[in-house]
Amino acid sequence: MSGLRSVEEHLGEILAASSPLPPETVPLDAGYGRTLHEPVRAAVDIPVFDNSAMDGFAVRFADVRDASPTDPVRLRVVADLPAGTADDPTLNDGETARIMTGSPVPRDADAIVPFEDTSGGLDDSLGEIRVLAAPRGPGAHIRRTGEDARRGDDVLAAGTLLGPLQVAAAAACGVAELVVSRQPRVVVVSTGSELAEPGAALTRGQIPESNSRLLSGLVAQAGGLVIHRASVSDEGDELQTLVADVTDADSPDRADVVVFSGGVSAGAYEVVKTTLEAAMTFSKVAMQPGKPQGFGKLPSGTLLFGLPGNPVSAAVSFEVFVRPALLRMLGRPDLQRPVIALPAAVAWRTPPGRRQYLPVTIDRSDPREWRAVPATSGGSHLAGGLGRAEAYAVVPAEVETVAEGDIVDVMLIS
Repeated sequence: MSGLRSVEEHLGEILAASSPLPPETVPLDAGYGRTLHEPVRAAVDIPVFDNSAMDGFAVRFADVRDASPTDPVRLRVVADLPAGTADDPTLNDGETARIMTGSPVPRDADAIVPFEDTSGGLDDSLGEIRVLAAPRGPGAHIRRTGEDARRGDDVLAAGTLLGPLQVAAAAACGVAELVVSRQPRVVVVSTGSELAEPGAALTRGQIPESNSRLLSGLVAQAGGLVIHRASVSDEGDELQTLVADVTDADSPDRADVVVFSGGVSAGAYEVVKTTLEAAMTFSKVAMQPGKPQGFGKLPSGTLLFGLPGNPVSAAVSFEVFVRPALLRMLGRPDLQRPVIALPAAVAWRTPPGRRQYLPVTIDRSDPREWRAVPATSGGSHLAGGLGRAEAYAVVPAEVETVAEGDIVDVMLIS
């Protein structure tokens, strides 16, 4: 469509202006949800020492290689090794040590016989035992030192998002502190004289303000830190004063990013446009929803995003433009959401010459064929339907219609 920028062109400008943030060191327990700036290197071997993978008996394989139910091998128990013990008993011919899972394996032992392969099991595991089945060979049921990682190995790469599994891996390799990227400091501003607090009594022309909650949640989900959330009217100097305060280059709490919703279109009261026309470029992008977009970078380094005011437009615009910028600032290697291909559950119309981002749910009733189901009728103002969405169907600009059963790209957002 003539006069429209492509999504890629607008995103390319944004990413070119987005720079990785500096690192900071945090305690291990503060790492959840953060992004590694430096790799995690093992401070100890994993496992730290040879240890038993089973509850049973540490044996010399040569002593039990011929054990069978009809010809059991008798061994004398000379030690008891619970988890956490530092004991390393000597095992001579015909001797064994009772051992629990995770306990260090004696140097003289080279295999573990589980309780279930003895005649008495746990109930008769001290004194003398009878082994009824030989282990598969030397090394059976022994976890070897460093078989998962050696001291100095990279366990987690830079750019890794730290969740419970990753924090646990860092803990297991003896790391107490993590070098992570500083979180982008983000200010979220909703504009519009019609906005009222949720739950307030509405006068004619007013609507509950929801975009600042929407965008603040999306910022947090992407790894950013919302330092201020506000709603301003379309008139007066409120917006100008707010922007000056949060983008002050001399402030240690300067915002890295300011995200505006509303005030960027072609109406008579576009407060973001009129207030920041010298700092931002306002464009029309070949997408639906989200055609009107604004972007700029202040001399202080703060990035300014102007998103449309309709809730679906704001949500889609964040996913397509703001989220990748935040991830670039965090040093994440993958800036895009995962995309899967699914058949459309119903037919729907597409906008001519613009890429469509349609909120959808995923019908999982047939586990062999999930389907994309529109969550809304396509209106960019339908905030209620947006609450049902778990993905966006992304339809290329050249596709005129989507028919039932057509395969569409589905960008997962939950």
